[in-house]
Amino acid sequence: MDEAAKQRVKERFRKRFYPDYGLFLIVLFLLTFGLIMLLSVSSYESKITFGDSNTYFYKQLKATAIGLVMMLITTFIPYGVYKRFTGIAYVFSGLILLSVKTSFAYSANGATRWVRVAGISIQPAEISKTLMIIALAGFISELGKRVSTLRGFVLTLVMSLIPAAAVYGLTKNLSSAFIIVSISLIMLFVSCPNYARFVVLGLIGAGLAFLAVFRAVNAPSPSDLGFRSNRILAWLHPENYAAGKGMQTVQALYAIGSGGLFGKGLGESMQKLGYLPEAQNDMIFSIVCEELGLFGAAAIIVLFIMLIYRLRSIADAAPDMFSALLVVGVMGHIAVQVILNIAVVTNTIPNTGITLPFFSNGGSAVIMQLIEIGIASGVAFRTPVSEVH
Repeated sequence: MDEAAKQRVKERFRKRFYPDYGLFLIVLFLLTFGLIMLLSVSSYESKITFGDSNTYFYKQLKATAIGLVMMLITTFIPYGVYKRFTGIAYVFSGLILLSVKTSFAYSANGATRWVRVAGISIQPAEISKTLMIIALAGFISELGKRVSTLRGFVLTLVMSLIPAAAVYGLTKNLSSAFIIVSISLIMLFVSCPNYARFVVLGLIGAGLAFLAVFRAVNAPSPSDLGFRSNRILAWLHPENYAAGKGMQTVQALYAIGSGGLFGKGLGESMQKLGYLPEAQNDMIFSIVCEELGLFGAAAIIVLFIMLIYRLRSIADAAPDMFSALLVVGVMGHIAVQVILNIAVVTNTIPNTGITLPFFSNGGSAVIMQLIEIGIASGVAFRTPVSEVH
């Protein structure tokens, strides 16, 4: 074989396509870690509520299994298929929220954000987030360089604000609405080189946050404030609201502080025994700190950093703008939820009820998160292995 033929064989080998095993391995570590912690955290509450200490765990395990199957399926779906349905994805991201106004909807903890179909509980807002990633990726890639113009920038921003407003208006879920807007801003940021606009948006956001805090602090009486303004007061002075809105925060901080460097040991948490409300949901990270200490918390954060870095590498090597934005959307979704959840648990920001991906109890969330990982993996699968680094 001459040298030219050898080179052609070598190039064909280097351009072969493979699943991203590194991505799968990180996600499997997170899922396993999450299921172990959920079993530990939820056993007491599950026993009290259902009479079986494993009910929450079995439900999450079932959802995880479904999610893994969906992840594998979406890995082998060509990402170009999604581009054909970006308009439908956008419309459906709003229409699916209307299901909370049907007879299939039910309430929990004072909020109507779920529907039950054929015995399966679904949170429409979680589906809407994934659909918005697909819709925005298609819209921005169609705009191309025009997204840098003021008209293109504002149009994309408005496009994300409409479903975000629908999420809040129909489900009163401010955290999900904020996440949708955050995802769109991240996708805009990587596709628009005019960073001055993001500085302006940041200043506007900071100004609105300051006004909200100022209004809450200077109100004549807490009774004059709404639900969310009272949450701001509970964030600023949780000890003054320890019997009410500040209870979850105070107990979470107790859990974090008592864990020390290596924790009390797996299963040895005291706060999960009825002291910390909804410990298996958005406050699960505090129990990780209590049982596994700073070491366990750091391990989780490192795993998420590895996942985000892996997704960034896939986006960098993606064959085109649409596929790159799909991965950026997935990366942004996970990054925003992780950062905000840890910030809430440590009382860095007011309590907003944001869950920790792959850890917090919630079947719809873990299924949709794994579908998003499958979409990102599908992009990696169709990127020449020599391009991914």
